[in-house]
Amino acid sequence: MGEVAMENWSGQQKWRFQRNEVQSTSSAVTIRMVRTMLMGNLRKDDPRTIIPFAHGDPSSFPSFRTAAVAEDAIVDTLCSGKFNSYATTSFGIPPARRAIAESLSKDLPYTLSPDDVFLTVGCTQAIEVIISVLAGRPGANVLLPRPGYPYYETCASFSKLKVRHFDLLPDKGWEVDLAGVEKLADENTMAMVIINPGNPCGNVFSYEHLKQVAETAKKLGIMVIADEVYAHLAFGNTPFTPMGVFGSIAPVLTLGSISKRWIVPGWRLGWLVTTDPNGILKKSGVVESIKEFLTVASDPATFIQGAIPRMLENSTDDFFSRIIGLLKHTADMCYDRFEQIPCITCSSKPEGSMFVMVKLNLSMLDGIEDDLDFSLKLAKEESVIVLPGIAVGMKNWLRVTFAIEPASLEDGMERIKTFCERHAKKQ
Repeated sequence: MGEVAMENWSGQQKWRFQRNEVQSTSSAVTIRMVRTMLMGNLRKDDPRTIIPFAHGDPSSFPSFRTAAVAEDAIVDTLCSGKFNSYATTSFGIPPARRAIAESLSKDLPYTLSPDDVFLTVGCTQAIEVIISVLAGRPGANVLLPRPGYPYYETCASFSKLKVRHFDLLPDKGWEVDLAGVEKLADENTMAMVIINPGNPCGNVFSYEHLKQVAETAKKLGIMVIADEVYAHLAFGNTPFTPMGVFGSIAPVLTLGSISKRWIVPGWRLGWLVTTDPNGILKKSGVVESIKEFLTVASDPATFIQGAIPRMLENSTDDFFSRIIGLLKHTADMCYDRFEQIPCITCSSKPEGSMFVMVKLNLSMLDGIEDDLDFSLKLAKEESVIVLPGIAVGMKNWLRVTFAIEPASLEDGMERIKTFCERHAKKQ
């Protein structure tokens, strides 16, 4: 039997299955894949601690530990024995949907219904849902920000949904190039995506700019997909405004999760919410398509759903204020340290989320070809991981997270400065 198997796999037998080339191409551009490549370039003999500037998950740092009431809610829900079954619906258990609707309604000029809320396995599944829904129309396209979050492109590639990119303008605080949006859109454009607070730019859109986004969407007859996974993580001069505030101008699908605000990305609970008081998404069939997708998709863990009402009700302003204060402190530190490195330019101080985009001046560096080369060599020489801008659509930029312990940030920034001095062109 063993000899037959060996003969079959030696090439004499033809097999009909093969690698999925679409999947291979799509997964190559994810942030996780780029990070894996960078981690593979680390020197094993470097005794220093690795500085993780490449991803927004500070949950392992003691200063960023989640609220005790959130942990208690999970433990009590799990130990109750009431949430060991499958969820009663594919859209989320009613108490969780109701709690999220009530929480989000506090910042809106209208009241959401639990029926407007659909729970997902993190915000990533919410992205998968809406991209799949948009791809149902032949020839459809979606407008994505550049720089942006590459998971949208990955999902679009899997679903064969066409994408077009509009620019975010660094000299205007990373505002949307609305004139560019109008030029890109055509009769096959279904939606535009905005991420606010911004990943990867660390910006927060103003009330006035978001209203202009809604008016542009109405003019074009498209919906706005508002990725607000970093909602309320704003610490600059611009307060966070939910895109749903303008849902009466143009229909809005709001994507969110507990991952960032509560610092628990591993708990994998997100949501997709129709912030659309005119009911356009329901009338057009989009809501029904969302339901059809979720009916055959995986659910978030039932006990995590069961803890949501208590988490939302009992989490205190003290916890949120502490996290925001810490992010502001580390964001200011990061900005100030970059100001001391001549070959790196930070166009604006971050005001929200956990990231900042900085531009490389390659003319000042010797032996550095581009942003990927910079990141690979930095990993090897200094055990510092930063994300090359090409991963988020901006070649020769870097995306850096400041959501780490202040001492680690200080150490990492000093290593980046040393690296840049070592590779500086001789005058």
